[in-house]
This record gives sequence, structure tokens and C-alpha cells, in this order.
Amino acid sequence: MEFVLLGFSDIPNLQMFLFVIFLFTYVITLMGNGIIILITGTDQTLQTPMYFFLGNLSFLEICYVSATLPRMLINLWTQKRHISLFACATQMSFVLIFGNIECLLLTVMAYDRYVAICSPLHYPLVMNHKICVQLVAACWVTGVPIEIGQTSQIFSLPFCRSKQINHYFCDIPPVLKLACGDTFLNETLVFTVAVLFVMVPFLLILGSYSRITSTILKLPSATGRAKAFSTCSSHVMVVTLFFGSAIVTYLRPKSKNSSRTDKFLSLFYTVVTPMLNPLIYTLRNKDVLTALRKLIPSHRALEA
Repeated sequence: MEFVLLGFSDIPNLQMFLFVIFLFTYVITLMGNGIIILITGTDQTLQTPMYFFLGNLSFLEICYVSATLPRMLINLWTQKRHISLFACATQMSFVLIFGNIECLLLTVMAYDRYVAICSPLHYPLVMNHKICVQLVAACWVTGVPIEIGQTSQIFSLPFCRSKQINHYFCDIPPVLKLACGDTFLNETLVFTVAVLFVMVPFLLILGSYSRITSTILKLPSATGRAKAFSTCSSHVMVVTLFFGSAIVTYLRPKSKNSSRTDKFLSLFYTVVTPMLNPLIYTLRNKDVLTALRKLIPSHRALEA
């Protein structure tokens, strides 16, 4: 059995234009996140917990965008939109796993900022390298069995309706629409997992930043307040982009005419956010900009 990913077939005149746009987006995402991984791993001034987490986030973004964009690019180029049942289930598993990991990793990054600003004297002890590695490992391991189990449960359902998935990748809502019989249990499980891995981390991040804001406002120096806020601004922007679109997608009431909205929202957390992350963290971070300049040969020559 196989499905057909409709993707953006409702705008046939723009297929090649969309191919060029998404190919450009994919290349920019790979290059931008690759550079972040390189500079956070090699530059000695960036060997801190915050940049350790940023390097892991960039690696995750490459994995995340690679779970959807290559298939979409092939479909746009060949106009052959068929995908096997196994390939569809595999893609869904990876998208859900990487999405859960990002939710948890963004929460860990918020905790890192919380400790750094609210308990600076304890920061070196609390966020030592061993703890950082354990936190990242926990993010990568926690959601895997749950999402594999959820995907297996969804694809154990009988599919006797249309084979056409009105999406550009195998996401839960459009696939469940094709299932026969009662899907209430599956929908309840999807909602529960979304609350557990999306809403709870989001609330923890909000709690962390409420404490961070309260602490920063108590600082006597305006320069100190500005510097403290600048270390958090990039993370806040990424959290807003990612969690905002993910929460609306998985926790809003479903309507029969929401397919186009689902595709648009999914683009934000699977394509747009991974592309913008390097730009956000680079343009708003002096340390990253300085490390980036060291990689540019012309800049090295001028310094010499």
C-alpha cells in the first residue's frame, strides 16, 4: 500500500518556483547550521554551556529539516508524489522525534539562562560539562520510544479511504483523516503527547523567563540589564517561532477546511525556524559574530 503526498499540487504553475525556493532554503539551512556547529566546536571563546547547547540545536535543525525537505524537493522536481506505507511511517517517526527533542532542548537552554542569570555563583557547578552532556542525552532519548509507539499505533489502523495525504509530509492530522473506524483513542493520545512534549516545556520556559525578567529588572546598572537581556533575546525569538506554530498546529480544534492552514503552520516549525535560527543567533550575538569573523580568510588577512 502507498500514499500520495499532494503537497502544493493545488498551485501547478508554481512547482518549479517552489522547487527553487525550497532548495535555496535547504542549502541556507545546512550552511548556516553547519557554520554554527563548526564555530561552537572549534572556537575556544565559545566553550561554554550556552554554546554547547546551541551547537546541538544546530545539529538537530539539520536533522529536522532533512526529514521533510529532500522528499518534498524530489516530489516537486519529478511530480511523482507516491510514498510507501513504510516510508511514510518512517518520515512521521523522525519528524515527531526531532520535534520533541527540539521542545526539550529549548527548555534546557532556557534553564541554562535561568541558572546563569538568577544563580550566577552556582552556575559553574550546576552547569558543568558532565551535566550538560547528560541533559542533551536525555533530550535525545526521552521522546524516541513514545513517538515510535505512537506512529506504530497510527499505522496499525486500517486505511480504506482516499490515499491522498493533503500535506507535504506525513504528519499525524492528515494521515488520521484517511483512517477508517474510530480514531478517538489515537486523537486523545496525540493530544496527550502534544501537551506533554509541547505545552509543558513551553510553560516551563515561560516560568524560567518570568524569573529571569524579575531578576534582571532588579539589577542596578542599565548596562547590566541590557547585557543580560541580550543573552536571552535570541532564544526568546526562536521559542516564539517554534512553539507558537507547533501549539496552534497540534492543540487547536480541527476543522474540515484546515489543510491549507496546517501546511502553512508546519512550514514554520519544520522549515522556516531551522533556516532562521543561525541568522537569529549570529546577528544578535557578538561572541558568535566575532568567532565567525575569525573563519573568514580576508578578515584574518586584515588583522594580520
